[in-house]
Amino acid sequence: MLLSRAGRLVLLVVMLLAVSHVWPQASANLAKEGWYADPEIRVFAGQYWIYPTSSDPNLKSRDEASFNPQQQKLRKGPVVHAQYRAQTSLDAFSSPDLVHWTKHAGVLDVKNVAWAAYSIWAPSAIHLEGKYYLFFAANDIQKDGRGTPGGIGVAVSDYPQGPFVDLLGKPLIGEFQNGAQPIDPFVYQDDDGSVYLYYGGQGHCNVARLSRDLKRVIPMKDGTMFKEITPEHYVEGPFVIKRNGEYYFMWSEGDWGNSTYGVAYAKSKSPTGPFERAGKILQTDPKIATGPGHHSVLQLPGKDEWFIVYHRHPLGTTDANQRVMAIDAMHFDAEGNILPVQMTAEGVGEVPLKHVMK
Repeated sequence: MLLSRAGRLVLLVVMLLAVSHVWPQASANLAKEGWYADPEIRVFAGQYWIYPTSSDPNLKSRDEASFNPQQQKLRKGPVVHAQYRAQTSLDAFSSPDLVHWTKHAGVLDVKNVAWAAYSIWAPSAIHLEGKYYLFFAANDIQKDGRGTPGGIGVAVSDYPQGPFVDLLGKPLIGEFQNGAQPIDPFVYQDDDGSVYLYYGGQGHCNVARLSRDLKRVIPMKDGTMFKEITPEHYVEGPFVIKRNGEYYFMWSEGDWGNSTYGVAYAKSKSPTGPFERAGKILQTDPKIATGPGHHSVLQLPGKDEWFIVYHRHPLGTTDANQRVMAIDAMHFDAEGNILPVQMTAEGVGEVPLKHVMK
């Protein structure tokens, strides 16, 4: 059948519209996974993995009878927020492409950490010599000398989805050092195999070198055990990446419960500093979300492509614990400075790891 000129134009328009809508680009809107904070992203066993803190304001505490006697005693003590008593486990999420995520509930639970009773926060994971290790904070120690065991612990598993069980039977770091509250661990392995732990709350940050089995802090070359590297305006949530021979030390500043929260960074030629503040790269966008922070960074294996994963408060939320995960692209300029992150509502598109790792 022959079509008129007008008919051919109509057909062309229809075909173009069809082409533009047949394969919509899926996006990594992590908010749909629920109330979570402090997400750390890693690549393990051919999958992307995210380990976050549970931040559900309606999370209920388990039956007290499910805790051991030591935990029950600890749980009777004072806490900053009542909800902290309900934070007794950690979930994880895995994905082949940054868009389609599978939840793995309870990868770490205090039933496998006898000294930890509540405030299970800010996990950081590493794969080392065939084992998976999960660092975490527990019991929210607010100051030294109050007689409450807690701090930063380490758990181990044969699999990235756990179950993770306590490695030491006690905290790895259970006291304040250089004024740093023992929370918010980040474990980092440098190119030479050295493993460092960055951590700290209440406005102070330390770096410590770990033994190969991750069971103890060992001296650095100058004999230092805990080196303070606190940059200007640091609050919490340290993270480190390395690019073109430079170390980028990143952190969160401001108040985690409101719109002042954001991410800044500093640079150094050494993993232990000194770090010179370079600027703020992630902050509230009143059109998208507020209080973005406590982030992690993903480098696509073998590529100079980077993504930042973080939590934020959706517009209209009133509870500080109402935080959701998000992922956006992170870029550098020609001088190696991190450009301000453009926060988006939809996140990033599919990035199949199997294609990246070919």
